[in-house]
Amino acid sequence: MLTVDNISVRRGVSTTLQDISFSLTPGRTLAVVGESGAGKSTLINAILGLVRCSAGRVSWSGALVSQCRPALVMQEPRAAFNPRLSLRRSVMEPVVGRKLAVNANQLETLCHALEVQPDLLDRRPDEVSIGQAQRMGILRALVVAPPLVLFDEPLSALDAVTQKHTARLIADMQAQEGFAALIVTHDLGYAAAFADEIAVLRAGRIQEIASAQAFIEAPQTGYGRTLRDAAFALGALERVA
Repeated sequence: MLTVDNISVRRGVSTTLQDISFSLTPGRTLAVVGESGAGKSTLINAILGLVRCSAGRVSWSGALVSQCRPALVMQEPRAAFNPRLSLRRSVMEPVVGRKLAVNANQLETLCHALEVQPDLLDRRPDEVSIGQAQRMGILRALVVAPPLVLFDEPLSALDAVTQKHTARLIADMQAQEGFAALIVTHDLGYAAAFADEIAVLRAGRIQEIASAQAFIEAPQTGYGRTLRDAAFALGALERVA
């Protein structure tokens, strides 16, 4: 279980995260929503240990998160890969780096589940579509069978049709693999459709956490209501329903 216990992150004289607490169990999805600059990406970096917490602690079942081999799916699919390497080499980097055993059948099974044609693995990132590159990013994350996967705006670079399809693939893979998923996103429609819980982040503080259904039906803060009402006005909640 991921436990984020009262963490704060300071950069110089500014506090980017303050008093953040939540937990996330395997098989469950927490979506952290909020406007740009709310601290969503900083939260991911704090969980991964890429930025130091000035207070509090992040752990996985009582141990350091790094020991559970967490995986990250980045926002910009093509930028997540070395442009000079084949996608196969990039996908297998975490396997080689961690000296794990993944055979060809396991890789082929994952490719099939994510609707990735195996021959695309021998292309470079600029030789596949954005949607294909994002599925490659998910493939690279899942090839090490992580218990925790962090998604940093995983749909924002995709068109509307590809967004919906990719969101469903992520949900299907989670149901199959049982990993805990933390998704940071500005897309409340995505969060409402696919997350178990929604946390609203504003100016580095969590305003409220509730089940996705409870939040959409009755946000408990004024800021939460503003986000929910704006999503309804834009048709975002209906789009993914």
